[in-house]
Amino acid sequence: MSWTGDELTKIGDADELEVSSVRPDGSLRPYVTIWVVRLGDDLYIRSAYGPENGWYRRAHAAGAGRVRAGGVTHDVTFEDGDPALRERIDDAYHAKYDKYGPTVVGPMVGEELAAVTFRLSPR
Repeated sequence: MSWTGDELTKIGDADELEVSSVRPDGSLRPYVTIWVVRLGDDLYIRSAYGPENGWYRRAHAAGAGRVRAGGVTHDVTFEDGDPALRERIDDAYHAKYDKYGPTVVGPMVGEELAAVTFRLSPR
């Protein structure tokens, strides 16, 4: 399954995305608001506070969840981002969020963020 053009535009243009991971019993955890960027036909999210961030740990363990943004709600798979795309994803974060200033965008970019980047795949 892949994103439709409309979904990519609506989610990719949204300033914020709500993400929830699936519990072992199949129910959803509470949503957490984070940033999302689009790179081509893919959507990416990152943990600004590294691998110990609660939402990231739970999403990594579950591998699946749901996102909401731009009027779109979709079940997703959390896939590890390709480290080779780190700089392009950094550039996408800068292009979209630099309006908030370097102290806000700073935790979202950099070499160490490659390890805590998810590609969102629709399911």
